[in-house]
Amino acid sequence: MGGEPYVSATADDDNGAEVPEPYGDRALLTVAMVKGYDAVPDEERDRLRCYLEAAVAARAAPVHTNVAFNAVYFGYDLVGDGYGGSPLDLDDFPVITFGECAPVLPVGAMVCVATGSDPLYAEIVYREGAHPEAGDLGDVPAWLSGAPAGAEGPGRPGGDAAPRRRELLVPDLHAFGPALSLSPAQLHRLRTRRRWINEDGHLIVDVCYPSAEAARCDELKAYARHLLTAAREQLLSPVVPVSLAALVGSAYEDDLRAGLAGLLDTVRGVLRSSTALRTWGHYAMTRTSLADCWRDTGPLGGDDLRSLAAAVERAATPVRRRYGLAAPQTVYTAVGPRLRAFPGASERLRGVGYAAAVCRANVALADVVQGDSEQGLFENGSRITLDDAFEGGGVWRTHYPGDAEAPGDPLVPAGLGWKSTMPAPSEPAPEAELDPVDLPLADDVSLGTGELLRDDALEIVWRTSLRLAHLINGCFPLHPYVVKDLRRSYGARPTIRLDLDHAGESLDEKEATQRVTAELEQDSGRLVGIAWPRDFFPGLLLELRQRRGTKVIRLATTRLTERIQVGDRETGHRYDPRVLTREDAPGSDRHRDSAAGLSPRRLVMRTVRRCGLLTLDGHALMDRSALPSAVYGGRPARSQAEALQLAVAELLAERLLEPALGSRDPWGQPHFPARDREPTIPLIGYRPARRRVIRPWGATEAGGEGLLVVQFVPGHLRRLRPGWSPSDMQRAAFREHCRRLGKADGWELPHGYTFVTEHTRGR
Repeated sequence: MGGEPYVSATADDDNGAEVPEPYGDRALLTVAMVKGYDAVPDEERDRLRCYLEAAVAARAAPVHTNVAFNAVYFGYDLVGDGYGGSPLDLDDFPVITFGECAPVLPVGAMVCVATGSDPLYAEIVYREGAHPEAGDLGDVPAWLSGAPAGAEGPGRPGGDAAPRRRELLVPDLHAFGPALSLSPAQLHRLRTRRRWINEDGHLIVDVCYPSAEAARCDELKAYARHLLTAAREQLLSPVVPVSLAALVGSAYEDDLRAGLAGLLDTVRGVLRSSTALRTWGHYAMTRTSLADCWRDTGPLGGDDLRSLAAAVERAATPVRRRYGLAAPQTVYTAVGPRLRAFPGASERLRGVGYAAAVCRANVALADVVQGDSEQGLFENGSRITLDDAFEGGGVWRTHYPGDAEAPGDPLVPAGLGWKSTMPAPSEPAPEAELDPVDLPLADDVSLGTGELLRDDALEIVWRTSLRLAHLINGCFPLHPYVVKDLRRSYGARPTIRLDLDHAGESLDEKEATQRVTAELEQDSGRLVGIAWPRDFFPGLLLELRQRRGTKVIRLATTRLTERIQVGDRETGHRYDPRVLTREDAPGSDRHRDSAAGLSPRRLVMRTVRRCGLLTLDGHALMDRSALPSAVYGGRPARSQAEALQLAVAELLAERLLEPALGSRDPWGQPHFPARDREPTIPLIGYRPARRRVIRPWGATEAGGEGLLVVQFVPGHLRRLRPGWSPSDMQRAAFREHCRRLGKADGWELPHGYTFVTEHTRGR
């Protein structure tokens, strides 16, 4: 895109100013960034923007938000070595093996391709659907445009709970610098064999998704899940410029998830705010590279892009007839296959050049649609819209006559091709007096055995949250490792001593030590007959320990630094905010879970908390238009609908609920924050807790005349000048830093780096 890799990067920007680096004197990622783009001060945004603009200019492929995050988090060197100059552990990378169904590999994943000889290290910089039914000229059957993963044909979505989809992945084989890159001769040999990579240097894989929901997952969310699971060791490594755990000040899973989501949002916001960059979806390109492309007269240059736009515009225009009216026609064009049809294009579509060409072509089509049409309707009578943003590099829909269709945003993927093959939706039921629906618990906080913290010869330690079902039924699930240990030694129904420790609180003697029964199956089990203390509530985080070979389980809570108010509940102990939002809703307590008899206000609160989009910190946001049907399970009577709207207005006025804006995707699924190119919708949101803000010394209230604002800087690595070495004090400080991040024996500083201890700085 911006030239050959590792050639165009410099240490200075266009004005001669020095570009900050991830391993520089000041860390590019700061504590404020884990809260998202809106929370970051302008000075910190500007420093990050300066680096990311240089990183986009240095890469030959468009830079996805996930790849931009990698660059700043894992330390991409702009001058020559890429990630090869950072002390990443290559053994932490997932391995792709030829002939096997691949795991989900979102853009940004760092992988090792097993080639049979030398391993091939790469960063996935682009991905798209690679269904074989796309024609040579990009003609796509209607059912494929917008089809879900696992779809088998027109109107047949497939019934597999774990769907598969063929995908094309574009790896950057030079991302780890010359030392870890194969020679041109080696790459040519691999391309010729077409075993591990195809002739273009791409990976064609059959991806196995764990669920249909995972297949629909947004790229940022999918990558966050990848980092916290398959790439967890890489993410939490103490040799990155500044660790996520240090930024959020916690090693708890929920805090890590929320902090990672905030960092990705910050990177996305910085890329989109840059005047030097253009974005297509999550991919960023320099405006200079796009201008150079339009001036280029060679293959896939400006002439070919104009030809592509004209071909898409005319694709459905009927041949003029002397008599009679032309029949309506719809044509779907996939950008990737269509680009391959241009003379001389094959060489430019190899390697990361394919990603650059596809993104430029989509930007060109979008500019033509926005500049030369009225919401996609052109003068020749055709309407052009983006129908699928993933399959084949993007599928554009051309329909004639276009004025027969309702106008909308032409750049919001509508999936009309797939929808046209599905049965028409049934008519809504007539108004009726309905009873409130008892809402089931949501899948996003499904029951489970929790997070394993320790498993050794002495004991098994795991952490999980208390659920409403546990309180009502007096039970609690056991980790499978505990089930196996107890069943092997004591049979299927042993009596267990359960010791409860409610941190900082006194328990009744009968509550503190209980005799309960363990019901043990082959792979699962639970404790029954538990008398839960009155203070225990849904979402309370519990840490459990079982010493191997004993019938004693210790259950303990963890104190917060201060008591906080969460909805109607005050607590001083750690909790899972998602579970508390869902299961501590009105109508739920340790004796029942029902909406019967609730007032309209409490019905609204219960429904928003049970059905809303759930964030990691426990906020719940719901499509306001869907509230009545969610409460009553159908269309309510006029009086019921009016009562609900009045209740919503009161709750908003009292700030017990808050208004927000989201968007709706082509499948009708709401999203927050609102996504680009999707129609916006009003949301109502439940905010679970308002924490008291503790300001650092020297600071004042907003708008006041303060002496100094103090910024906390977490410990981070810094690259040393050649010939320099860290002091013994810094070596010891780094080992202690590693212990705080969870590595008990610590790590030694990598060669060429020192450690900057955590400190405060005025700004």
